[in-house]
Amino acid sequence: MNIEITSVSKKEQRTSEAPAAIFVITREDIRRSGALNIPDLLRMVPGVDVAQIDTGKWAISARGFNGQYSDKLLVLVDGRTVYTPVFAGVFWDSQNILLDTIERVEVIRGPGAAVWGANAVNGVINIITRTANDTPGGYLVAGAGSSGTGPEAFRYGGNARNLGAWRVSAEGFHYNALPALGGLDGHDDWRLIRGGFRTDSKLSAKDSLTTEGEAYQGNAGETADTPVSLEPPANAVLALRDRYSGWNLLTRWNRVISPRSQTSLQVYFDRTSRGDTTYSIGLNTFDIDFQHHFAWNARQDIVWGLGYRVSADGTDPTLRISFTPQNRGTQLFNFFAQDEIAIRPNGLKLSLGARVEDNDYTGFGLQPSARLVWMPNSRSMFWSAVSGADRTPARSDTNIRVNYTAFPGPGDIPALVSLFGNPSKKNEHLTAFEAGYRGTWSSRFSLALTVFYNRYRDLTSVEPGTPRLEANPAPLHLLIPSTFGNGLYGETHGIEVFANWKVTRFWTLSPGYSFLSAHLHPFPGSLDFTDPAATEGSSPDHQAQLRSSVSLPRNVQWNTAAYFVDRLPAIAVPSYTRLDTSLIWDAGEHFSLSVVGQNLLRNLHPEFSGPDTTVLPGLMRRDAYAKIVWSF
Repeated sequence: MNIEITSVSKKEQRTSEAPAAIFVITREDIRRSGALNIPDLLRMVPGVDVAQIDTGKWAISARGFNGQYSDKLLVLVDGRTVYTPVFAGVFWDSQNILLDTIERVEVIRGPGAAVWGANAVNGVINIITRTANDTPGGYLVAGAGSSGTGPEAFRYGGNARNLGAWRVSAEGFHYNALPALGGLDGHDDWRLIRGGFRTDSKLSAKDSLTTEGEAYQGNAGETADTPVSLEPPANAVLALRDRYSGWNLLTRWNRVISPRSQTSLQVYFDRTSRGDTTYSIGLNTFDIDFQHHFAWNARQDIVWGLGYRVSADGTDPTLRISFTPQNRGTQLFNFFAQDEIAIRPNGLKLSLGARVEDNDYTGFGLQPSARLVWMPNSRSMFWSAVSGADRTPARSDTNIRVNYTAFPGPGDIPALVSLFGNPSKKNEHLTAFEAGYRGTWSSRFSLALTVFYNRYRDLTSVEPGTPRLEANPAPLHLLIPSTFGNGLYGETHGIEVFANWKVTRFWTLSPGYSFLSAHLHPFPGSLDFTDPAATEGSSPDHQAQLRSSVSLPRNVQWNTAAYFVDRLPAIAVPSYTRLDTSLIWDAGEHFSLSVVGQNLLRNLHPEFSGPDTTVLPGLMRRDAYAKIVWSF
């Protein structure tokens, strides 16, 4: 109830005051989890579906619509968005932040568009790293196991008179390939090296400045089914090597005008590139964001801000994927305001807010929100919300061409099946209704419960086109086209519940459960030929978890987590239960040893498949690894 968060309203507040379905992964949660990456951390969040596709790729979403590029989930790192406007999703393989550097991960299930903008439709994940003041001295970690080598990491921080607190870090790993269906080699081994820095400076009694940056380079194998020739028409399952690199730089200036008024100005630049022999993209993003938080009289607390973002991409056409135009720049302007009104001080609060955005694809859009909090006492709170959110088109919705398969056509003319983007594609819209409860029933037990009902319209459909002869790419062939549209609507509803029970002084249990039901329908006139059942069934109906943490003598901690995931029959993924366990020994103040086992119950099982992936999935295997940490 008293955890400090910033993601719900872009201001500091306790979870007991936040009118949203918020879950916080704390530093202690991260340390005890035994996770090697952020996707594995997110498995502990009820209502978030985490499914690994191959060694370096995941499908992660909240409240349905899961896929390799989950386009309705906004992900940020220290306020920098990592949602790509090219493919409308997140490349999780390049978001491998050193876990010990993370202060907390704030996860909002449900829309956050009134504050964070478009694409914060079904959820927001905000990864917040530790300040340089909190990481002085040295830190070394080395790990190895059955899945590969790493993470190998180094960090060192200090304090300079003119610079303030600073740190530098570096990390690298190599994970082995997973087996594919039939026990074949998945060719999806994954490598990454990353380096970064951060400074936190106190410029004056009222001003502070944070500057951080990173550079990374990695590559991951993948297996994809793609056309390789039109003369003769031929397709092949290729073992590809997806190579990616990038760097980013962010600076944030905070100023305290008075105890009742603060401002911040954030600027960042992000460069990323990736590709294999079947596609190539590069993206530059510049973003500037200003925010002002102030109290107006005794009852109103206001946050407002405005921002501008420009993105420029470059692509190289291949037989598999091409974009028209080949290179494109887009701009985004935004303004938001939120007013929290204390109807009854310390008891009943109403938050009214909206965000206005203007983008190059669909123009102006309004995303409003109204949220109510009632706190009958210091141990419990009830909240409800009605919100609107948009998922705006990306380059992959409007300007892409994907050639799926080639085959001999009538009269020995080659035939090519292709999917085209739609330059006139509209926003996808959500209207969400939510209600929740959070309470601390005693000093040993707390509970959080959320129910929701979501209404969607103008969802993405795939509409068939008219076959025609085409000369480019050569030779002359029969084109069988389809085009993205907005031909679907639908609804989802569900429940999410989790608890924290301190059974004894040394033993804590954390159970959780979520239920989701989705129903999609075509608009009259739509000829959508995607499988709605596959989209409805891209996320499990039922998920459950039970996490246990036991503090043993001699500074030993035993942590266990069991995750049940219901079957996905529409994409042929059976249900499974994942069991992870770890022993952590703190041998003194500066040294610790961890031994971790993952997927202990069942070896070689799939977690995701189906049409919402661009690669062939692998089989998750049983793993074990050990990690040594030395701080000095």
